[in-house]
Amino acid sequence: AVSLGFYKTLFSAPGSSTSSEIPEEEQKAMGLSDGLIRFSIGLDADIERTYHMMRDCMMELKITE
Repeated sequence: AVSLGFYKTLFSAPGSSTSSEIPEEEQKAMGLSDGLIRFSIGLDADIERTYHMMRDCMMELKITE
């Protein structure tokens, strides 16, 4: 199971993980779309490196420019 309290940086898709037991209609009403990504920035010795890794990943997936 995904831990929302883990101390490291975490990415999750709430609709298919933490909120997966909520009926799809309710998810849509709450704004939980298939493309929603939850970022939980944790403790990191090199936050700039983590930022660049996140950005590169989002660019590769065409989530951001």
